[in-house]
Amino acid sequence: MGLWSRKSVAVLQREAAAEGEHGLNRTLSATNLMLLGIGAIIGAGIFVLTGNAAAQYAGPGVVLSMVAAGLACGFAGLCYAEFASMIPIAGSAYTYGYATLGELVAWIIGWDLMLEYLFGAATVAVGWSGNFVKFLAEFNIVIPTQWTDAPISVDALNNFSRTGATLNIPAMVLVALMTVILVIGIKESARFNNVIVFVKIAIIFLVIGFGFMYVNTANWHPFIPPNTGHFGEFGWSGVLRGAGVIFFAYIGFDAVSTAAQEARNPQRDMPIGILGSLGVCTVLYILMALVMTGMVHYTKLNDPAPILVAIQAAGSSLSWLRYAVEIGSLAGLASVVLVMLMGQPRVFFSMANDGLLPPIFGKVHPKFKTPYITTILTGTIAAIVAGLFPIGLLGQLVSIGTLLAFVIVCAGVWILRVRSPEIPRAFKTPLVPLVPILGILSCLGLMAGLPKDTWLRLVIWLVLGFVIYFAYSKSHSHIGRGATDHHVG
Repeated sequence: MGLWSRKSVAVLQREAAAEGEHGLNRTLSATNLMLLGIGAIIGAGIFVLTGNAAAQYAGPGVVLSMVAAGLACGFAGLCYAEFASMIPIAGSAYTYGYATLGELVAWIIGWDLMLEYLFGAATVAVGWSGNFVKFLAEFNIVIPTQWTDAPISVDALNNFSRTGATLNIPAMVLVALMTVILVIGIKESARFNNVIVFVKIAIIFLVIGFGFMYVNTANWHPFIPPNTGHFGEFGWSGVLRGAGVIFFAYIGFDAVSTAAQEARNPQRDMPIGILGSLGVCTVLYILMALVMTGMVHYTKLNDPAPILVAIQAAGSSLSWLRYAVEIGSLAGLASVVLVMLMGQPRVFFSMANDGLLPPIFGKVHPKFKTPYITTILTGTIAAIVAGLFPIGLLGQLVSIGTLLAFVIVCAGVWILRVRSPEIPRAFKTPLVPLVPILGILSCLGLMAGLPKDTWLRLVIWLVLGFVIYFAYSKSHSHIGRGATDHHVG
């Protein structure tokens, strides 16, 4: 047993079927899962990052960035759906990597997923804070910028500077509130999320419907602004970089897979939740990007609340929509934080069950049946990160970490089809190996479009992960010690 030890699918399926005092509650329906996915996807991407990507990288061509990112996610989503129906375990991509590529790769994914879920929650909380401060200002409630901004800022060329601020307090408070809801229970969290999802979808339909009436097609020309001479600043390279950044907008469908152990009928419901949420959101994103860049010139959209900028450009005739959008974006961003903070503790839970993290990471609350220790830990770290760092830096880190996880999941489906074709699969990824290969190539392409400094931060993060693996996890691994069926409580 070594670095490439794999956990058999049969063992994983037995663990998924096992119920008892250490188990998580199976309370989520296909509708709950789909709404969890939509709740995670529709958030910072549509309410914050679309404007950022249009203004800094792609112009109106951000619509093409949306399509490129959606395609990459579609290929990855089909691969996730096969794994989630076959191995309905809370660990998501981490567990799939353990079954196909071995323990070291599984650890890399588990460590890498922290960039997605933990840093993702922090990123969206920063976006929420920007919207919340603007909303309060309309009622003459002004919070000093010292307590609403990150102390560090980063520009499009990844140069750091001090802002003079101390902490982003609203972002930290939001993370704390969502953490409390998640500790109380998954069913309560899902109900809270369902209400918010219906609210924000209704508001997005209103913006798209009324916004198209105020589109000025001159704002779409040139659709792809000429390149400035730097890679990633407009032109086709800008569309590519925009796709890498806007990719963050699609993250969330894979968070559905972390709730597999809490799904009533995971074999049937997981593919519906993953692919259904991704399909709905892709259509809404493309329409919203067209409306926003049509209502106002893309150069004006680099704002914490770009949808409001677009609505204000329409004049007083759409002023009634402003408050609905503000409330919808606040609620929508809050639900994304909720789902991201839900995903991370469940990855920790699975890693602790495998011995790669200390047993305390696998503790389940005796009353609420939630992984409360890891939920509190995740919330605490996410709150600190949200208080200190700006949205641009965090968004790029989250994108590159997630893309790496998607590459490994796509490769895993292909490998397991070759190695173990006889395993029953409730959902089968079509056109294997074409779909996994396209998923790998498109995700690597989006990674290539991200700044080299973001790559450097990913490498540093992975090196830190390797240190922890060889210092603790390798010697405590249950597979390494020949105890594959062991559980922690």
